[in-house]
Amino acid sequence: MRHGKKFNHLGRTASHRRALLSNLAISLITHKRINTTVAKAKALQKYAEPLLTKSKTDDTHNRRVVFSYLQNKEAVTELFRTVAPKIANRPGGYTRIIKTGFRLGDGAEMAMIELVDFNEIYSNAKVEKKATTRRSRKSTKTEEAAPAAEAPATETEGTEEA
Repeated sequence: MRHGKKFNHLGRTASHRRALLSNLAISLITHKRINTTVAKAKALQKYAEPLLTKSKTDDTHNRRVVFSYLQNKEAVTELFRTVAPKIANRPGGYTRIIKTGFRLGDGAEMAMIELVDFNEIYSNAKVEKKATTRRSRKSTKTEEAAPAAEAPATETEGTEEA
């Protein structure tokens, strides 16, 4: 019986599950967005969010703790250098799960899990517009066409007089 066992075992042994979640977390940190099943995405969310919280304070102890979970130097460096400054003022909820439908092969429910602050579409930050003035196309075409139209008219007048 599974009384009181609250997390999803994902049909794997403990060591296999630990390796799977570590690899998924590494992929999420490096690529900022991955596609996987809903069950794995939910398990990854519980696994990765405490690591993201630890990355907010950049000290040797937190780096070593995160490295013990990830076992990948490049992912730890990426986490502390690029991800941590973006999530520094967020009090939690660093990831978002978006369901994307069902897989054709076996009908498993698929989802996309992504880091919230790295999605430009949903971000609250406003995009700065360029300071240049806008010009309509009609005004430029008429200005170019007017001197061209005037030039042949003066030539034809000059040829008629001569």
